[in-house]
Amino acid sequence: MKALGVATLFIGLSGALAKLLIIENDRLQTTGLMLMVFSLVLGTIVGELIDIEKLLASMGDRLKKLLHIKQNNNFAESFVTVTIVVCVGAMAIIGSLEDGIHNDSTILFTKSILDGVIVMIFASTMGVGAVFSAVPLFFYQAGLSLAAVSIAPYLSNNMLDGLSAVGSVLIFIVGINLIFGKRMHIRVGNMLPSVLIPIIYYALNV
Repeated sequence: MKALGVATLFIGLSGALAKLLIIENDRLQTTGLMLMVFSLVLGTIVGELIDIEKLLASMGDRLKKLLHIKQNNNFAESFVTVTIVVCVGAMAIIGSLEDGIHNDSTILFTKSILDGVIVMIFASTMGVGAVFSAVPLFFYQAGLSLAAVSIAPYLSNNMLDGLSAVGSVLIFIVGINLIFGKRMHIRVGNMLPSVLIPIIYYALNV
């Protein structure tokens, strides 16, 4: 599990650095760093007020009761963790936009293969709850694809870059949770609204 956590951590780290670091005048500089910090702070406040992680956990518990799955303390934890891993990130968002606008599901198809591997690994270590992450993932990506036709023309490159950077940071935090477990658990589910802040920011500063 720690090895998987390290891999997840570096996936998030590489994604964030790819959006935050630029080379300008032969010098390495940062871009969008303050916006990312602001997005994480404000998004986390909103998420804590809503308590998204509790809602995801409740959804997992309802599925467990509905399907008469035997009591497993790891069910809700694995459901929440894998839901975040497969739902947050540039591939899910950009892939859904491409599918909705250009009817090109190549990115989503590629992501589905990667998700399948991730789910199998998580399921073998954390339990069957990982499998049911497919439920929110389906509605998440279907909703984005349906909304893409109307919103994509208004999304600038800055919006997508900011969104991807924040999403990658959340993936990084998931990796930390996997490495340290309950000793240092960060409620990353409640940080999900952070990915919307860059879009709102750039929309208000056009």
